[in-house]
Amino acid sequence: MNRTRIIFIGILAVAALIAGASLLVRGRSGGAQAGLTVERPDQVTVRVITALPVEEWVRNAAEEFNAGDYTVDGAPIDVEIVAMDGLAALGRWDRNEFGALDPGVRPEDLTPEEQAALDSFPTAWIPDSRYLVELANASYKERLGRDVFLTDGEYRARPIAISLFTWGLYNSRAEVLEKTYGQINWQTIHDAATAKGGWPELGGDPAWGFFKLVAPNPAKNVGGLAAMIAMAGEYYGRTDISVEDVTNPEFQTWLKELMGAVTDFSSASAYTAEDFALFGYSVGDGGQLLESDLLQNMQGILTRWEDPLKIVYPDYVTWFDFPFTVWVGPETSALEKNAALEFERFLLSPEQQEKALAYGLRPANPEIAVDASEDSLFVKWRDQGVQEVVPRTTAMRSPDRDVLLTLLRWFELNVGE
Repeated sequence: MNRTRIIFIGILAVAALIAGASLLVRGRSGGAQAGLTVERPDQVTVRVITALPVEEWVRNAAEEFNAGDYTVDGAPIDVEIVAMDGLAALGRWDRNEFGALDPGVRPEDLTPEEQAALDSFPTAWIPDSRYLVELANASYKERLGRDVFLTDGEYRARPIAISLFTWGLYNSRAEVLEKTYGQINWQTIHDAATAKGGWPELGGDPAWGFFKLVAPNPAKNVGGLAAMIAMAGEYYGRTDISVEDVTNPEFQTWLKELMGAVTDFSSASAYTAEDFALFGYSVGDGGQLLESDLLQNMQGILTRWEDPLKIVYPDYVTWFDFPFTVWVGPETSALEKNAALEFERFLLSPEQQEKALAYGLRPANPEIAVDASEDSLFVKWRDQGVQEVVPRTTAMRSPDRDVLLTLLRWFELNVGE
């Protein structure tokens, strides 16, 4: 065997030894490469921006979750809840006030100060409605060229509870309106609102004065926009509303007459049903509000005013589905995203879905009926018209950004102060 062949065989032997050693090391380390090992944090924090109607339920669930032994890759999870109206949160996403990184910028390229600023970046968002997620994602996709909230896959937006918008009127007022008009709908409310003779003309007590509508302030509560969308749906007799519909002069005249029946938008808080319970007839005679808010304040209304509230379900219905939405950008780590999924699964568990019933929320988990818990507000207030299974109604389609902005602008110019 010549010298060249011996050297060649030696090189092959050394290569084989190196390859074998590498396989041995990888086998002992579970397949991970030493150079890619990520240091496990002492704790993984999940920050969840949460819509006001579900904030109390979600916050209590977070406290229970944090008290448990929940981990991700061995690191304990801590959930922080930040309450924020969906419309306000959408505005902050649109203005990028949470601090999403520019295209091509990686967290590891930031200065220590810039990295520290990301510590408060939301891991997840629970807005009032899915269409808010779609609007926020469209804004970021235009700016970043990619999705930040997904509609499919592991991190897709998933509803955690449902609440419809229903009519809630003092029983004394509802009886008069039903006797005069036959049913409660937006046209009935419009006619009552524009009755020049007030309640006496409608057949009610003269001491009641004029009909007063209860409605959320659209500038403070996304529920106000939902109410306006339902008004437009009934006015046009269809489920989809366009900018042209909103700017129709005849519709605007009708809408202004209707919204003019609200006592005072400027002093209304974001918690309209709570104001209804606290201040009674001075706030209004009734209106279309979120079912969960009405149910949570039903006892206060009955206790303070001794006039039961009647629940009536509209033909053109709007609702909130409170989707749990995980941010998929580089601003949050893989551990944080997966920890958020752990909390999402916790909220969708049968135990937590049953607890949602005590807040007047309909479970998103189809295995849980609205009468599954003895604390269910749907059972407690059944005699006031609350229905466990809502009859078939006409569901409004989610509005696009232009329709929402047009409605808000109309409100600012014609009603808001």
